[in-house]
Amino acid sequence: KSIKDISAPPLVPSEPVIDFTHLGRMTLGEKSLEAEVLALFDRQAAMLLARMKQAAPAAAAAFAHTIKGSAGGIGAWRVAEAAEAVERAASEPAGLIDAIARLAGAIGEARATIAQMLAAR
Repeated sequence: KSIKDISAPPLVPSEPVIDFTHLGRMTLGEKSLEAEVLALFDRQAAMLLARMKQAAPAAAAAFAHTIKGSAGGIGAWRVAEAAEAVERAASEPAGLIDAIARLAGAIGEARATIAQMLAAR
């Protein structure tokens, strides 16, 4: 391959951290409900992630499953995908620590986006 054949990753992620179109559909466009749901996700994700880091693999998978559902509800698709990876990794604990670290990164991105959005209101 020549250097021309190698594509660089995009400078801007192709998928937003939070899909606000999806969130708007889920909240019927009610901005106050959007803010409430995002604030709830923010608190829940932080709490469950902290618990997950100290939990047995089966409990970590259960916490990840809850995060996956909540993330799907607000359109945080990367968080949902990372949570699903934690669920899968729970059956083979060698990869669990890395999966939780990836989930923590995705949650961090989502929480930063939520903080910016709520501060702008």
